[in-house]
This record gives sequence, structure tokens and C-alpha cells, in this order.
Amino acid sequence: MALSPSHQWKETSMPWTIEKSTAARIAPDWLKPYCKEFLQRLADQGYTPATMRTYDASARLLCQEVARRGLREDELVGRTLSKAHAAAFKAMHPNKYNQKRYCLDRFIDALVAAGVAEWPPAPKQKTPTAFERLAMEYAAYLREQRGLAEATIYHCMRFLDRFMTFRFGEKLGDLNDITPDDIVRFLREVMSRKSPYRDRTPPTHLRSLFRFLFWSGKTKRDLASSLPRVAMGRASHLSRALPPEEIERLVDAVWAPDAVSRRNYAMLMMLARLGLRAPEVIAIQLDDIDWRTGTILIRGKGKRHDRMPLPEDAGKAIVDYIRNGRRGSSRTLFVANKPPYRPFVNAQILNTTLRAAFKATGLRPPQMYIGAHLLRHSLATDMLRKGASLDEIGDVLRHRSRRATAIYARHDIEGLRSIARAWPAEGGRA
Repeated sequence: MALSPSHQWKETSMPWTIEKSTAARIAPDWLKPYCKEFLQRLADQGYTPATMRTYDASARLLCQEVARRGLREDELVGRTLSKAHAAAFKAMHPNKYNQKRYCLDRFIDALVAAGVAEWPPAPKQKTPTAFERLAMEYAAYLREQRGLAEATIYHCMRFLDRFMTFRFGEKLGDLNDITPDDIVRFLREVMSRKSPYRDRTPPTHLRSLFRFLFWSGKTKRDLASSLPRVAMGRASHLSRALPPEEIERLVDAVWAPDAVSRRNYAMLMMLARLGLRAPEVIAIQLDDIDWRTGTILIRGKGKRHDRMPLPEDAGKAIVDYIRNGRRGSSRTLFVANKPPYRPFVNAQILNTTLRAAFKATGLRPPQMYIGAHLLRHSLATDMLRKGASLDEIGDVLRHRSRRATAIYARHDIEGLRSIARAWPAEGGRA
């Protein structure tokens, strides 16, 4: 008898158990424990029954090949494993091809990690070219000598590729042939856009490159000193900020009694109360919070770590999320809400959450681009209006230079009036 749609939904939504596994039933005796352990680990991580059936079906294809070929525990290695993998892959139904192949590869990786399977040795790599050797040395310099973050290293490597291609073409030439004129011409090409070019990083990335070339002895001259600065006028506008009451409306609009809303609410609380940068929020670890002293370790820019007091309301939001919303075994505090509950790759989730809060409240954003940095600016502006000094604001925001904090002095209207000169009037009278 055909099931009604409601009965079909109830059947497919029932929890998946290892007894339902077809892969574990047909696997050879030596392979059954590893197959059961792999599938049970996925089930414990919270994968849905539909996903578990896909993993089970993919593992079953490999188990069938192992049984059909009569392979023993020490024979699933090298070319034998490759042939069994290829046969299992060929037997797959074309529906959701890439997903099933991914599940099959994860099963084999688990067998390799358990020591009962071994991929064939990787083919010998070709001799790296001169540019590839230069790129590897430069990346190691940025990572080990400069201690830069991976995102910054990526942009530095992009400018290495762009400049060398601009100067030499496809084949790397003599680095001592580079002249200051080459650098200027490259910067002109990069910044020759119709719209105003706001990025100040190209000279910085190139300066880092030429310091490395001179430091490593690859050039006889230090061309870093020949790099011009980006000609940009001093910003005359005030930093965008929202009043405290609107910040509270935005944060409150995020909360709801579900796992995702509890997580997003706790993240926005960290932005609003401590003025954190978005990457600093998603980098928080469970071990960074000292509940006895009420402090939290902030992993800031340049691998700088600072311990800050944890506000009570922000701490309560984190506790609510941990107890009623958070899942998974990751030591990162804020994780994705889908299995296997991994940490976020980037901080875009915060910008998305903030845009949703603006839409829910109907508030008008102070700028076209809605970013998490808006809450950081708003906290600093509110502190200034309540009488905090620039040094105190810099301590809260963890600025390395007072120049970074000085932009908020423009909001201190009364303080600016005290140092403003009188406007000249006709006849020399003020």
C-alpha cells in the first residue's frame, strides 16, 4: 500500500541507526568494525537520516568490491585500493554524483586513518620552476619571519604574481633588472580606474615583497624605499555610527528561541559590548573564557592576544547559546548549525546577520554597505559622548597606534569648539 505524504515524511525523519546499515551487513568480517565505527561517528555528529543513507550507500559499494575480490585486511593498499575505488565509483547512480563520491572518499580516508587501507604513493612532482621556488620562499618568509595571517599572505602572494607577470611575462627573469620605473608603472596600471581607488594596500604589499628580495639576497638594491605612497585625501566625513537605542533594537531583533538565533544574538552582543572585529568573534575558543574571573581572551590582528572583561549580558548570551543551541565537538565557540558543526571559514555570517537585523527592525543603515564594523564605530562614538578619553577608547578597541583612535575626535563637537579659532568678520572684528 502506498504511503501518504505525511507518513512518508515521518518515515524518512526517523533517527538513523547502525542496524539499518546495508554496508555493515555485507562487508567482510574484518571490515565490519571499521564500517560501523565510521557510520556511527557520523550519526553521533548529527547528520540527517537522508545524509546517512547516502554515506551508507557509498560505503556499501566499496564493501561489495572488497567482498567480490576476496581482499583481506592487508591487501587494501596501492593499486588494489585504486581499482576497488574506481569500480565502486563506476557503480554509482548518476543522481547526486559529486555528493556520493565525496562520501565514498571520506569512507576510504577513514580506513586509511585506521591503518587498514593505503592509497598508492603520489606521483613524483615535477621540478618547480624559478617562480614557484620564489613563491614558496616568499610564503615561508611571510609566515615565519613576519608572522602574518593566512588571509594577508594570500593577498601578498597575489601581488607577487601580478607584479612578476607585469614585469617579466610568463617566465621569471633577472630580479636585479627591476627598476623603480617598473614599480611606478605597475602602480599606475593597478590604480588607473575610473572610480576612485580606495585601497591603500598595493604599495604595502609591494614594499613587503622588495624587502624580502633584498633580505634574501635576490636583489642587490633595496627597492622598497622607492615605492611611493598612495595619494589619498584626508577623510573629511565622520565615521558611521548608530545611537545606543538603535543598537539595542538591532541586537534584540536577532534573538529567538532557536539555536541559530541564540548563536547570532551572542555574536552581535560581543560586537556591541566589546567592539570586537568580526574575525575576532568567530576566532573565540571555548577555552578563551575564564568564567571565574569574568574575562575573555581576544585573538586580535597580528596574532596579538588581549584579555578583556566579559560584560554580564554578553556572558549570559554565550551561556544560553552553549546550553540550548550549540552542538558538535569543535573547541571554537561559534560554529555552523549543520553537521558536522564546523567553525566558520570567514566572518561573513556577521554581516549577513546584521543585514537581517536592519531588515527586521526597519531601521535605515547609515551607509550603503552594512558591515559588522558599524557596531565597533558605534561603541567608540558612544564612549566618547559619555566622556571617555581617546586613550580609554583606544584601550577598549585595542588600537596599536593613537592615530587609529584619533578619527573619533571629530565626534567631540564641544571639544573641537574649545580649540576652534574665531571666524574673521568684516573690519577685522571676530
